This record gives sequence, structure tokens and C-alpha cells, in this order.
Amino acid sequence: MILLTRRDGRTILCIFLCAALITAAAVPILSQNAVGDRRNARGGGTRSAVRAMNGMIASSHPLASAAGLRVLQRGGNAVDAAITAAAVLCVVEPMMVSPGGDLFALVWDAKLREIKALNASGRAPRALSIDELKRRGMTRMPGDGIHTVTVPGAVDGWATLAARYGTMKLGELLQPAIEYAERGFPVTEVIGRDWADEAPQHAKNAEFAATYLPKGRAPATGEIFVNPNLARTLRLIAEGGRDAFYRGELAKKIVDFARKQGGLHTLEDFASHTSNWIEPISTAYRGYTVYELPPNTQGLAALEMLNILEGFDFRGLTQNSAEYLHLLVEAKKLAFVDRARYIADPAFAPAPLDRLLSKDYAAELRGKINPARSLSEASSGPQGGEDTVYLTVVDKDRNAVSFIQSIFSQFGSGLVADDTGILLHNRGAGFSFDPEHANRLEGGKRPFHTLVPAMVLRQGRPWLSFGVMGGDMQVQGHVQVLLNLIEFGMDVQQAGEQPRFRHFERGLALESAIGYDVRRELEKRGHKLMDAPGSFGGYQAILIDPETGALAGGSDPRKDGCALGW
Repeated sequence: MILLTRRDGRTILCIFLCAALITAAAVPILSQNAVGDRRNARGGGTRSAVRAMNGMIASSHPLASAAGLRVLQRGGNAVDAAITAAAVLCVVEPMMVSPGGDLFALVWDAKLREIKALNASGRAPRALSIDELKRRGMTRMPGDGIHTVTVPGAVDGWATLAARYGTMKLGELLQPAIEYAERGFPVTEVIGRDWADEAPQHAKNAEFAATYLPKGRAPATGEIFVNPNLARTLRLIAEGGRDAFYRGELAKKIVDFARKQGGLHTLEDFASHTSNWIEPISTAYRGYTVYELPPNTQGLAALEMLNILEGFDFRGLTQNSAEYLHLLVEAKKLAFVDRARYIADPAFAPAPLDRLLSKDYAAELRGKINPARSLSEASSGPQGGEDTVYLTVVDKDRNAVSFIQSIFSQFGSGLVADDTGILLHNRGAGFSFDPEHANRLEGGKRPFHTLVPAMVLRQGRPWLSFGVMGGDMQVQGHVQVLLNLIEFGMDVQQAGEQPRFRHFERGLALESAIGYDVRRELEKRGHKLMDAPGSFGGYQAILIDPETGALAGGSDPRKDGCALGW
């Protein structure tokens, strides 16, 4: 059964999974509450957290969550389920994610008791440079089009994760996505609205229009959408592995298409692509160890914010009061100065992470915060890139994966590579055109990335695997959700449902449930308030109870998704 209800003018999709989706041998554990009646003194959620023992997945689309859950029930592990869910999302949320994008992941190996990070982002074509784009008449980095297309890293990321941690073959893991692409799926309300809002601006691109505007328009809510070209692409990857994408027929089609668009991509750019296993970065916050991805992602900014905020006593503050929000916004401004300055490909410009993550440095920054007055604005670095999917999985052995994948802007570059169905991302838009900047455009370089999955350990074991989608909202969302959990004792569902702020260089946006008195007080402190509807991200999380080992899942009502357990 599907129950549609309303909260703050937004549609919420509450899923009660029927027996047809779950094998008879397993009993799904799903608990959803009616909206509005069960809020408690801590700021309750619209529904209960999902609770289970055997395994759990949380994603931004119910079809992806269900596909990942079936993998867990068949004996697959967390990484197997994550790959399956990610591939399904490429089909059912095409404006957000594609095999033509990038991904990052954090993986907790329960047997080895270690956490590893995967950077599966791609690099600019070797022949691309600031001088070359200037020669072509450009004065800044374009926002879309072929020169924003870096080599997509997602497919190699799937293969790399499966090779190290998976228990099932990649081809088997891609089957649910192939089926949805071939047979079709009903478009949900949130996705249908995004599709209708964003797709028409790319209608001039013939391959895009043929694939994603098949009737000359975006598919309506409830309409069945099929994507035979993407199904064929996924089948090639299932049969040929990552080499089908980077060395075979698909690589040739993408490169030929790019060259026709005036791009500088070569077959060698694709053949030489690799993902990298790296060490995550972390900080301690009140007894919890928070892990993020290092540059070229923005995880550094979240850890800096936490380090700054750890020096304040929140016990006397109300969650989302003016005093509380002021401190978080000011910490964000300070951390984002370093985000703008240092986030770049470390192979070209390594950041001084030891200093930036030190508690002494955080104390210096904290001293700049005036509790009564807002700091002046400063550059926050590259903007955009709202369009991302995040998912997390924990399996019966308590392996955990925190996984994020994206094509950057809605529908990425707006380009579909020939008849492949592959939307190419525009992640290269994150490069700087300033030749003196650490993140300046250079051939063979990875651009600044907003993608940051997160994981929190408590007493050396995973406590929370989570993420918040949405460009630079990701860092701000990470901190807000964590403080809801740690400082205010909310459960994993409540923590993600609370009204959020998002600070932009041009002002401070607040969700509508944050009231007039708070807004007036923030303005008195010098904050410039602005409207930015729909800009507050999408949260998914799984919390592991340190006493019982039970799993609790939370899923953001701002999205279509759900947490499922068994």
C-alpha cells in the first residue's frame, strides 16, 4: 500500500511493503506513523524509525531500497546491496544519477574492523586547459556542455567495490536496474516534478530529447517510463564489466560523441581511468569519531564545523533557536573559507589537513565568532551540484557502506552520449578558471567535489552511517543532523526531519517551520534572510544500537525514499 500525505506543502511517500516485494521467508520490519499526531517534546518526526535486526537499506527511492533489500535477503552483503540500489537509482532518478557520473563511498569491514574510503571520481581530459578554453572564447568555466564532462568514475567505482568487498558478480547485481530500464517504472511525484522543471532546458540536445523527452515532454507522475538504450548499456556492463565502459564499445561511443560536440576526450583518457582506495579523514566530537572523505571532496568543512562547535555548550540552548542557529551559521562561514581555498585534487595541490583538522586551529576560528553579531560574508567556493543520490546499507554481519553518486546538476551536462542512454555529468563545472587557484582547471585533474558520504564510530564500532544530498548543503546538513542526534537526543528519523537552515553567500535560508521570532532575532544579529524552497537536501541514515546491535533507519520526507529492514 502507498499512502500519500502532506507536510508543509510537500508530498511524503510512506511505503508499507507488501509480501509481493519480500520473500516469504523474511518478515519486513516497517513502522510508519501518521503525520502530525505523534510529535514529542524533543521535536518528533512524522513517523517512527524503521527497526530491524538482520539488515537494512535506506535510499532516496523505494524501488532502489526494495532491490537492495532483496540482495541482502539472498545472502548478499552491504556492498552488494549498495551497488544494486545505485544502479536502480540510475534508472528511476535520471536527473540525479547515471553511469555517466561519479561516486564516493565509505566501507566498514566488520571482520577486519576497519574503515576505508573509495574515491571513484573522474579526471579532466588530458588536453583540456584554461588556455584552450580561452582560445575558444570562454572567460569562465561553463556550467554545462561537453567541456564540463570529466571521465565518469561511477562504473569503475561499482566494479572496484565489488572486487574488494562484494560476494556476488557485478552482472547479477545490475539485473534489477536492467529490468526497470527495459520494462519501465512509474514516475513518482517528486521525480516527475523535477523532470518537468529541468528537462525542457536540454530539449535542444537531440540525443537527450530522444531519450528523456520521448513524447516531446517529461513523463507525468504515474506514467510508465522505459529506457531501452540505458538497459542495453547496463547489459553490456553486466556482461563485460568495467572494461565495457572504459575500453570497449561504450568508451568508443562516448568519445566519438564528445569529439562531435567539440570535446577533447580520448580513448586513452577512458582507458587510463582508475578509482583510488584512500584513508578517510576524521575528528572526535564528544566521544564520537566522525569520518568524511578528504579532498577533492568537501568533507573537511564538516569536520571543521564540528571542531569549532565542540567548544560551545549547547545544554542551555533550544534546537533551532536563534542563538543556536547563529552559532552553526557562523561556524559554517569560517569552515567554508577553507573549503574555498583548499579543496582540490591532492595529486596537484595537497591541503594541510593536519593543521586544518586540529583542535587548536578550531579554537582560533571559534574566537572569531561574535555571539551577538554575524560575521561578514566570504567566498564559499564552487556552487551548484544539487542533484545527487545517497544511500546506506548495513548487513547481518554489520558490514556498513555509506555511498553517494551524482551527475552534479539536474541532468548533468544535458548531454546523452549517442544511443547509450548515458547522461554525462558536468562535474568539471566545479573547476576554477583562476590560474592561481589550487582547484584550477588542468588536464588529467579531478575537480572540486561536493559528494561526501559520512560514517560515525562509537567505541571503535559503527554507530551511524548517513548522508545528506544537495551540493554545499551536504556539509551543513551533516552537522545539523549529527547535533540533533548527539546534542538533542533525537532518534534517527526525527533527526532528519527537523527544519534545516542553509547558508548561501547571498543569504540565509530557513525552512518554513522555523518561526517568525527566530527569524526576527537572526536579522537583528545581521543575518540576511532569503527564500530557497526545495534547497535543504535529502537525508538517509542507519543507526546501529551499541547495546543491542539492532538497526534503526531514517529517511527524509523531502524525498521519495524509505528505509527498509528485515
